[in-house]
Amino acid sequence: MRRKAGVGAIHKQKLEQEKYKDKGTEIQENQLEQMTKQLEVFRVNLEEFASKHKNEIKKNPQFRRQFTEMCASIGVDPLASGKGFWSVLGIGDFYYEIAVQIVEVCLATNYKNGGLILLDELRERLVQARGRRKEHQEISNEDLLAAAKKLRIFGNGFSIVPIGRGKYLVQSIPGELSMDHTAVLQQASISGNAHVSRSLLEKELRWERQRAQKALDHMVKEGLAWFDHQGASEPLYWFPSLFNACIQSST
Repeated sequence: MRRKAGVGAIHKQKLEQEKYKDKGTEIQENQLEQMTKQLEVFRVNLEEFASKHKNEIKKNPQFRRQFTEMCASIGVDPLASGKGFWSVLGIGDFYYEIAVQIVEVCLATNYKNGGLILLDELRERLVQARGRRKEHQEISNEDLLAAAKKLRIFGNGFSIVPIGRGKYLVQSIPGELSMDHTAVLQQASISGNAHVSRSLLEKELRWERQRAQKALDHMVKEGLAWFDHQGASEPLYWFPSLFNACIQSST
């Protein structure tokens, strides 16, 4: 018959468990301390790098994107840093300026596109509005996406809608688009014609007629789509926010 462990053995086992626990905590604290030191060294090196390549960061959009990615990897956000070293770069001011110009373009084009504009078209309009003067930094689509994040303070009035193949729409109207509405925009973009029909949605998305019609009716009501009853076999739904993209793809 196996004997049960005595009180002394149980006490000894408990002490060993506590010892291992304390040792584990000590190791974790040491690892955290080492990691903190490494991140601090990385941050200092990043500041030195930014100081050395300040002009290139401000002028070269691709270099600027890579730099902000490096910052993000250690939890540094130069866009949100308005004081200290990072304010010298002026990166935050640059993106705030772009954000304001995004709002201006969206408001100016809202009457014809219903509050949806293709990111590529937005960039073209911004470049034209800013002019080609030397003091203006070159902007990329990545810059626009970064600046658009600043507009989240306005709630869901401004958001980015991915429509596939690396293309995005900037939404500047209150209310979020549902998954169905985004799927409709993706189909209109894929077709290359900036329009869809109810039967197309039923076929490509395997939707029931009621679901397809409900999505289309909502988008027409919100001014995001134009209803065309002169289609050859059935009504078509055109999306003015995709016109430029389709024109470019056909040339």
